[in-house]
Amino acid sequence: MISVENLQVEFGGFTLFDDVSFVINKKDRIALVGKNGAGKSTLLKILAGLQSPTNGTVSIPKETTIGYLPQQMQLKDTRSVREEAELAFDRIHEMEREIDNLNAQLAERTDYESEAYHKIIDQVTHLSEQFQMAGGNNYHAELERTLLGLGFAREDFDRPTSEFSGGWRMRIELAKLLLRRPDVLLLDEPTNHLDIESIQWLENFIATRANAVILVSHDRAFIDNTTSRTIEIELGHIYDYKVKYSEYVVLRKERREQQLRAYENQQKKLADTEAFIERFRYKATKSTQVQSRIKQLEKIERIEVDEVDTAMLNLKFPPAPHSGSYPVIAEEVAKSYGDHLIFEHVNFTIRRGEKVAFVGKNGEGKSTLVKCIMNEIPYEGTLKLGHGVKIGYFAQNQAQLLDENMTVFDTVDYVAQGDIRTKIRDILGAFMFGGEASEKKVKVLSGGERSRLAMIRLLLEPVNLLILDEPTNHLDMRSKDVLKNALKDFDGTVIVVSHDREFLDGLVEKVYEFGNKRVVEHLGGIYDFLEKKKMESLQELERSQKVTDTAAPAEELPTQNKLSYEARKEQNRQVKKLERAIAESEKKIEELETAIHGIEEQLATPEGAADTSLYTRYSELKQSLAEAMDLWTEQTMELEELK
Repeated sequence: MISVENLQVEFGGFTLFDDVSFVINKKDRIALVGKNGAGKSTLLKILAGLQSPTNGTVSIPKETTIGYLPQQMQLKDTRSVREEAELAFDRIHEMEREIDNLNAQLAERTDYESEAYHKIIDQVTHLSEQFQMAGGNNYHAELERTLLGLGFAREDFDRPTSEFSGGWRMRIELAKLLLRRPDVLLLDEPTNHLDIESIQWLENFIATRANAVILVSHDRAFIDNTTSRTIEIELGHIYDYKVKYSEYVVLRKERREQQLRAYENQQKKLADTEAFIERFRYKATKSTQVQSRIKQLEKIERIEVDEVDTAMLNLKFPPAPHSGSYPVIAEEVAKSYGDHLIFEHVNFTIRRGEKVAFVGKNGEGKSTLVKCIMNEIPYEGTLKLGHGVKIGYFAQNQAQLLDENMTVFDTVDYVAQGDIRTKIRDILGAFMFGGEASEKKVKVLSGGERSRLAMIRLLLEPVNLLILDEPTNHLDMRSKDVLKNALKDFDGTVIVVSHDREFLDGLVEKVYEFGNKRVVEHLGGIYDFLEKKKMESLQELERSQKVTDTAAPAEELPTQNKLSYEARKEQNRQVKKLERAIAESEKKIEELETAIHGIEEQLATPEGAADTSLYTRYSELKQSLAEAMDLWTEQTMELEELK
């Protein structure tokens, strides 16, 4: 579909891409990976046509449509959420207006036999055909499904976009992009502003509905669940792996080991050759051989090995000052904004040394409760902080509190104490402030860079309760590993608000779920929580299908083992039932597609184009196909959850 040939990109003498070539095929699911600054976002911009390469060509067929979601964007504040999302259907609205205008002209004219009148009829016929094929009569349902999937409530649809934060505006832009159904979808960090449920919805959308997809993401679980091909950008070159990310990691390690062996062998050969030249340089009898070896040295293409900086992989927080046994105790905590209740009856106790996660849909109160704990906003109920608790707090707005006139290095040096000061350069490098970047003034940094700098400061302060609100949004995979390992070794208490499943996995041992105005405690890690949520959904399904005998005495209720067995039995029954339903849906979709294809062939003939009943039938079939596809999607999602 898209061919990239001999691509070269240079910035001020620095070569970002050197003679890069690859092909993007229909239905490809590609993850672009590499260090920050390797050129991932630049490559997306080139594919989107927003940036030109220094040399080389990007061949894109004329009819191919491309949708691009950048990391940052601006939305106008003059529309509602629904109106902004409907911009995805601008072409449909334009055709609708043209058809109405032409019909109005026909109603006013009386020259029924004239050539001009018949020309307008032909225009109306042609536009009506295009309108039906573009889904002109059923786009509203698709729009609502997409907005709901990305976390909006129905009551949000008519609210102005100005009432939403930057993260929610990014969701609106993502909705527009998905609704356009481009042939190639380019996504730059699409999960940064999504909660876990919305990420899972997007994963399913990409798997079942998208065409070709190329994405950049630092969310390992997301790219592993959505891609089947991994393109690594390294030292100006690319390495194309036809496998998903987790398999690429293994293959890359093997490739680097081979690269190291080849490099070591070459270095030995070079050393032997240079030693021979040095030994016999001034012997006349060996001059021919010496000149031959010198020419060999000049011709050898030197093997490059990607430098892997392991200096910072064991970064540790300063020792946590001793605190009371229970750093945070919540009793009947509630928070409202006017008549809008965020949560109520919140009761929990966090023990010293525990690492817990706050998860749930955006807008359910995770950050609000954090602000209550920080005593930044008023609330009802009681929040007790234990004796000697010293809080280290990271949130997006923390980045705005940095001194804009200080350099990056000075900002970190100001809080660093003891031996850690000798490793400041290494710390900055681990968080993408290596080399000259450490001398930048804070005022010239982007929002993401400021967030990373605020995170580094937090790593160096002696605290015993860390509260991190979406700490990984602007970190690459290596920096996330540095932070995660430091948090695992931290001997204090940690509260993390995050949607990054891979980051939370192995880090937290307790999950607090925010939803329905409540906060529910779940023991275990993040995947234990997600698995339990699926089981709860299954048991809800089971309960709705069973006829409960309210008069049954308590001793006759099934035991936990019996219930577990019955649940598994019910699960197997549901799986088989859904598999049959999916097979029937696939058969129906095939029949509808065949029927639609038949009508399209008829519409391509002059006789068919003049038959208005065909357009009606065509529209009905397209509507039925859309409904069948939606049903199939729901069934496959339900089957995945059951399994």
